[in-house]
Amino acid sequence: MKKLLGIILIAVLVSASNVFAQKDYKFGHINSNELLSVMPERDSARIEIQNYSQMLQQEMEAMQVELQNKYTTYMEKQETYSDLVRQSKEQEIQEMQQRIQSFQQTAQQDLQQKEAELFQPIMDKAQAAIEKVAKANGFTYIFDLGAGGVLYFSEQSTDILPLVKKELGIE
Repeated sequence: MKKLLGIILIAVLVSASNVFAQKDYKFGHINSNELLSVMPERDSARIEIQNYSQMLQQEMEAMQVELQNKYTTYMEKQETYSDLVRQSKEQEIQEMQQRIQSFQQTAQQDLQQKEAELFQPIMDKAQAAIEKVAKANGFTYIFDLGAGGVLYFSEQSTDILPLVKKELGIE
């Protein structure tokens, strides 16, 4: 049993030394934020999100105006209402406030979902172009400077942004 473990350990060490002995790694880097900012699809997605956001905002404002009108009417006439009518109006105003809050939360989630839905294909297209350039040029690793995880890269690392832009047909 000890011999078997020793043989396995030696095999693992030999394999690991072979992996580390290879020195033909080719490193590249790209700022994905910069790439995404020059992709033409991004502008149309932003316009669509802005339009959607404005539509939600208009709906929200209409609901708030309606609430304000109901509240103003209630304040003006509350002295003339019977207890039952006053309670009914107060409940109606509270329910409307709750609907507005619910709409606000749902609208925010909906807007985030719409943004993800519109930008995911753009990010997928960028990722595919990066992978294609990396494979075509024999890169071992590509680091994303836009993600903020790389603190240093040497001059031996190649900036592949121009290659990816060319792959995507972006000047």
